[in-house]
Amino acid sequence: MSSYILITILLCGLVTWLSRIVPFAIIKNLTVPHWMINFLSFVPVAIMTAIWVESLLVYHAGHWPGFNLPNIYASIPAILAGVLTKSLLAVVITGIVAMAALRFVGWG
Repeated sequence: MSSYILITILLCGLVTWLSRIVPFAIIKNLTVPHWMINFLSFVPVAIMTAIWVESLLVYHAGHWPGFNLPNIYASIPAILAGVLTKSLLAVVITGIVAMAALRFVGWG
């Protein structure tokens, strides 16, 4: 491995680390208004929804997006697991097992 690649990897790691640590270091000594805390509480839900919806669509240049049916079919038991258990781990495991079962039978 050349030194250029090694330095690039180390600098990328440093930038990633700093971008995750610096906000916590800044906010630790500040008082955040209640309205901002309420607003930020929706951020994880919004991000997860965006990631989930994006995985359900297949994009075609110049056309409307289509549906990724295997992902939709695997999402149904995962959603049910989430509603019933309220556990993120149960959702992830159920989704993985559902997608594996779909691929096993040839639908995925």
